[in-house]
Amino acid sequence: MITMWSEAQTVITLRMLGMAGLWSVAKSENQRMLAEKLPAITEAMIAASLAGLQGQTPGQIAQATLRPIRRRTRQNSRRLTRRGPRIPGH
Repeated sequence: MITMWSEAQTVITLRMLGMAGLWSVAKSENQRMLAEKLPAITEAMIAASLAGLQGQTPGQIAQATLRPIRRRTRQNSRRLTRRGPRIPGH
């Protein structure tokens, strides 16, 4: 969970820097930021429900719930980190 939190903070920071024109982001980044929320939350809710129905422990249910969100934060963090800062005139 700590890794996911750290990656989420990185993603938020890089997206904010992108909005300020200081980090290289795709023009579709703001749309992507909004579009990814509903599928991630839906997948997390389904995972939590299935884990609960299978009689898993609360800790296992929490892990199942966070897994789809963690996958997205990891992907976003890697993708945005690779882009690098925006250097005007380059």
